[in-house]
Amino acid sequence: MPDSAASAPRPLLTITDAVILSMVDGEDWFRGWISVGADGRISGLGVGDAPADALTAAEVVDAAGAFVAPGFVSAHSHIFTSGMRGMTPGDPLYGWVGVQAQFMSGTDADDVYWMTLHGSLDFLVNGVTSAYNFLSSRFHSRYDAASDSRVILAELGPEYVYRQVDAGADANLRLVNAVRIDSELQSADRAHGVFADAMDYVRTAIPRELDLGGSVFGAQQWSDSPETAAHEAAMMDAHGVSNQAHFLETSEALDQQREKFDWYERSGALRPGFLFGHFVHPDEHMSRTAAERGAGMVWQPASNGRLASGFADIPRYRELGMPIGVGLDDQSCTDISDPFQNMRIGMYAQRALHRDAAIIMPREMIRMHTLGGAEALGVGDRIGSLAVGKFADLVIVDPRHPDTGPVWDPFAHYAFACGLRNLTHVYVGGRLVARDGVSTHPLAATASLELHDRVRSAAARAGLAADLAW
Repeated sequence: MPDSAASAPRPLLTITDAVILSMVDGEDWFRGWISVGADGRISGLGVGDAPADALTAAEVVDAAGAFVAPGFVSAHSHIFTSGMRGMTPGDPLYGWVGVQAQFMSGTDADDVYWMTLHGSLDFLVNGVTSAYNFLSSRFHSRYDAASDSRVILAELGPEYVYRQVDAGADANLRLVNAVRIDSELQSADRAHGVFADAMDYVRTAIPRELDLGGSVFGAQQWSDSPETAAHEAAMMDAHGVSNQAHFLETSEALDQQREKFDWYERSGALRPGFLFGHFVHPDEHMSRTAAERGAGMVWQPASNGRLASGFADIPRYRELGMPIGVGLDDQSCTDISDPFQNMRIGMYAQRALHRDAAIIMPREMIRMHTLGGAEALGVGDRIGSLAVGKFADLVIVDPRHPDTGPVWDPFAHYAFACGLRNLTHVYVGGRLVARDGVSTHPLAATASLELHDRVRSAAARAGLAADLAW
């Protein structure tokens, strides 16, 4: 590829002698350089040696042949769950989420701030630089599948949601913030007003460069009323936002879940900008209709395995042309927010299921966890690949520390042989946010201490203190 250095003021960062996996469609890996401008965007990159003006950067890093790739995008995440890893190790979705809801009923706005800050920094340390984040609702409720209804455990004020928004911004993580409407638990007028206030807060409280937009936290799966889908469609229209709905995730009460697809179909919500989170158990009509309406899906390989949810039919969704992103889901149901592990579980499970070792190739899997996720979220023009003008969110992954042997295929080596142990640098907007598994954030140590103390206190208030080993 040709060099594309921009004539600009002194760069913020230049990385030299890198094996660059740009994830730009149609572009192969190459050995070269990448430069970041003072605005945090990629100002130049090319094959071979960096030009002289790029070497005047405030920071010059010699990658010495290590991989440089886009930061990972988690297109489906519940970041507040960072203190609940290992919870209910033998439960599928409904049992697991019930205990989680009970625990969250013991938390307040300050608790959820520190939980979200800890989880956001954990994402960044592990190379996840952008995420779609489902904010914990201020209505703490337990879902009962037998009656298909939610029981309120506690209700808090709007600051409970706002503090989660603050935490993501304070961490320097790029986020889509998704807010639940909760129209089945309050009047429609109030629900719409609360959602509008939350969208206003997202737009005004987050630095513009970190804000990837607001969204509807789709919740029809957890509601017994078709009006939930109608309210979600109305908020998509009123605020010009996307919607991601947990749907057909678990094999429990499957008929009950499936009948709700028609509610989404009739509401007008199915369109570009609508994503199904999980979408593990649709029938052919659902898959085809979603694709025809322009809806996409987000795949959570590790979470679907942990909760015994099943296998999403990724080859079929690709065949239908659905946008597909990949997410790390809850830190309490992937346990390690590890995108390398997530990619391998996804590829290996699909290969075993279909008995086809080429059904998802490494470059395809990396793309789904970077540019594919960005495109599914509607922000592929800003993040997800390394190209001039995009945000300089990138990782350096060194296959020699520890040594993983000779590299036969760079994409295969990156996806199959590398992991968090090889992740040496994480940058957001060209600024270092983690080095060798350690956050550079000034509040990282405090966030860890706060998390431990607050989880113990919240568990005691929720009646779960006996379930904590330490």
